[in-house]
Amino acid sequence: MGSGLPLVRSAHGLSHLEYDWELPIRRPLLLNLARDNLLIRYDPRGSGLSDWDVGEISLDAWVNDMETVVNAVGLHRFPIIAFSQGYAVSIARVSHLVLYGGFAVGTNKQPNCTVLDRERVSALKTLIRLGWGTDDPMLRQVFTSSQLPVATREQADAYNEVQRLSASPECAVRYLETVVDIDVRDLLTQVKAPTLVFHVREDRSVPIALGREIAAGIPHARFVTLPGKSHMLLERHPGMEPFFDELWSFLRGPV
Repeated sequence: MGSGLPLVRSAHGLSHLEYDWELPIRRPLLLNLARDNLLIRYDPRGSGLSDWDVGEISLDAWVNDMETVVNAVGLHRFPIIAFSQGYAVSIARVSHLVLYGGFAVGTNKQPNCTVLDRERVSALKTLIRLGWGTDDPMLRQVFTSSQLPVATREQADAYNEVQRLSASPECAVRYLETVVDIDVRDLLTQVKAPTLVFHVREDRSVPIALGREIAAGIPHARFVTLPGKSHMLLERHPGMEPFFDELWSFLRGPV
């Protein structure tokens, strides 16, 4: 969508190419990203309009899928903007790398992971299996409260609904199992593209320490903190304006 220099938005979970346009939690961000750019989006395997019934959900599969998308579009070098676990991308052809709310290591691979942490992951998997695809949003609200602790009722309802529409319960469980076991810390030093790392200071879903770890591991990466508590950039989020100020300055500067 849009026109201008290409900007690839790396896929992440809970996306839906069509329904995202109806969501008050996604539409403002998409409009801004496509304002002066050719914004390229895609749903990851197992989510949204992509096939939910897939044989493999893994980091390697996600990276290969992104390569397929950019090859189909005909891109050679391009900037990538990755939100949350969408940072898992191929880096060889990237001109600029923008990471928001990301992490290099999942819960199960973190050095300080405890038995309680693993039990929380197991409990989340149970909640997903029981309540993900139902009409009752009560169990999905657990995820919404973590991601969007200061959301309006309209925003929370929209996020509850996109969970139901974006993936089957079984696929959502497989997605979670893959994310908590990700560990790409050894790849950080190999990133050669100019990199900008954003993180919300009081993010309750992905602690800011994990964002700092990414920025510290990537040579010459710039780390920018944003005000707020929500993991996602919502309309009227206090970090929205400084995010775009920094983003456009970074992307339109010298390579």
